[in-house]
Amino acid sequence: MTDFAIPGFDLAAFVAATLAEDLGEGLPGGGHDVTSESVIAADARFAGVMDSRDPIVVAGLPIAAAFFRHLDAAMTIEILVEEGSSVQPGTDLMRLSGNARAMLTAERSALNTVQHLSGIATMTRSYVDAMDPAATLLDTRKTIPGLRHLEKYATRMGGASNHRMGLWDAAMIKDNHVMVAGNVGEAVRRARDAGVSRIICEVDRIDQIEPALAAGANHLLLDNMPPAQLREAVALVAGRVPTEASGGVNLETIAAISATGVDFVSVGRLTQSAPAADIGLDFTPL
Repeated sequence: MTDFAIPGFDLAAFVAATLAEDLGEGLPGGGHDVTSESVIAADARFAGVMDSRDPIVVAGLPIAAAFFRHLDAAMTIEILVEEGSSVQPGTDLMRLSGNARAMLTAERSALNTVQHLSGIATMTRSYVDAMDPAATLLDTRKTIPGLRHLEKYATRMGGASNHRMGLWDAAMIKDNHVMVAGNVGEAVRRARDAGVSRIICEVDRIDQIEPALAAGANHLLLDNMPPAQLREAVALVAGRVPTEASGGVNLETIAAISATGVDFVSVGRLTQSAPAADIGLDFTPL
């Protein structure tokens, strides 16, 4: 189908399931594109051009290509820009030619994916451009169920780094864990004693920092601290572990937050609130 791959993500299964949903496979009367089959001749051929209507950062074109090739393995597809590229309105992103019915059936799934992922990449790039370059932008687990690998791929295309991919690859001790354990130090100790090697501990007060570090935390998430408090926290940590600012971060605040000396700034809205990019796909008969 394509040599494009994202670790942990099954592209072929995603394409098949998405098209099956749109075609209504397994439902009474489902399993086909009623409009294309009734209006377009089976041997009709189209040429198509996908283009940007806004300035965007591109993400997801190889996935779009996989939708079209799933329905027409012989379709000719030319991807014109690299993933992660910044393009201006009117830029051609992809050219394709092949079976008209296949193009029309795959069109919406392909466009939905590219518009969503490019929207995330575009918003991410705006945050990267606004922040102090000494700090690194991180995404979060605030993703749409089933789309985490794709959405975190899009943040990478926008210039961010991925935080935890899920609940499995690091312990993140937050206020509810602390409440049950009794205090920050005890929560961190329990994770350490369980053999967890990567322990991220959220602190929202300066007096929680030393107990967390003493117990074995190796990454501190400084939650909802204003810039002055962040600078105080960074000075107290003094480089012993990486520090991350989180909470209250938007395009208006990220410059000041990222300039406090923190190593990372995490932003949930990258995947939670990014608007879809305006991308079109126009066909002409061959």
